[in-house]
Amino acid sequence: MSAATAPDGMVAGLDLLQRALDYTSGALATITCADVDRPTPCAGWSLADLLAHMEDALDAFSEAADGAVGLSSAAPTPLETRVQSLQVKACSLLAAWMNADQPSVDVGGHPLAVDAIARIAALEIAVHGWDVRQSTGHGRPLPEPLATALLPSALRIALAGDERFAPPLPVDIDESAGVHVLALLGRRPRP
Repeated sequence: MSAATAPDGMVAGLDLLQRALDYTSGALATITCADVDRPTPCAGWSLADLLAHMEDALDAFSEAADGAVGLSSAAPTPLETRVQSLQVKACSLLAAWMNADQPSVDVGGHPLAVDAIARIAALEIAVHGWDVRQSTGHGRPLPEPLATALLPSALRIALAGDERFAPPLPVDIDESAGVHVLALLGRRPRP
């Protein structure tokens, strides 16, 4: 990807988004029909609930590439086609952002820089990929380079007290960046 093909200020954000999508694509490949009722690290959510949320999030992040997000939820696709739909939407998301030409995105009346939106999208996508892997019994840590790049966004969300995520959990300072990212968003990466 070159600076000439990405919106101003978006090269780093698009790279991060691509790495998050790659990680989560591998997580989606671990899902079987027997997994959909399994609990997830998201309190009170089954894997089916998480997949519906992920689909809504991908729709919203794709919508953001046009300059605004309406923050509304669409009806989820039928369960039997949801994983395939998520994979298609994930591919479309990156293409939408490659063609974005807005310097900022209006999120519920608040403009945010396109790079910030791409970083938030990458964080959400990667962490939910980790959630999927935990639910299916195919746990794999967040790759350290990806986690290191996600850490500032996770810290901002934790400091803001964003109620869409569980409260941060304590973690030893010497833990990996991946453990810190997950703990900042209320996940226990280690039993």
